[in-house]
Amino acid sequence: MSGYIYGYARVSTRSQELSRQLDLLNEHNCNEILTEKMTGTKANRPQLNRLKDKLRPDDTVIVESFSRLGRSTKDLIDLVNYFEEHNVKLISLKENFDTVTPQGRLMMTVFQAFSQFERDLIVERTKEGLKSARVRGRKGGRPPVNQRDIERAIKLYKSEEYSVKEIVEMTGISKSTLYRYLDK
Repeated sequence: MSGYIYGYARVSTRSQELSRQLDLLNEHNCNEILTEKMTGTKANRPQLNRLKDKLRPDDTVIVESFSRLGRSTKDLIDLVNYFEEHNVKLISLKENFDTVTPQGRLMMTVFQAFSQFERDLIVERTKEGLKSARVRGRKGGRPPVNQRDIERAIKLYKSEEYSVKEIVEMTGISKSTLYRYLDK
């Protein structure tokens, strides 16, 4: 392996121990091991984010199991894709997965196919939902702004007696809407 070798170990609660994972990662000569004691369902995991910031092309990330990277398939696929895009090798010891082997590259291709399939399904469901809503008479977007509220807000603004914040609170229109109409 070329590049730097990082280990990543995570347990779901503070009361759980990392020692088993650390022993496995130390056996694989990691240059640095980042540890985390928090649930894998949280999107913001500081040590995982720190690891991603440190990574350079040809580095390697070793985990005891895919479950240590994330609880959902989508999160795992996103991370695997992130590593692939940044030319970082990923090794999962439990699943015997290594992105430098032919089997690992095949699995990467399968992960990417599932990721694309999931994106396509989301787009399709969104289009169907919008179409269904239109059929039922629903329109998308924000409701139209009451013209009287706009005129009142402009008048208050030009009087220079009120702050923008006060005008927004009195009229119920947003600050960006007020500025948009003032620019006209």
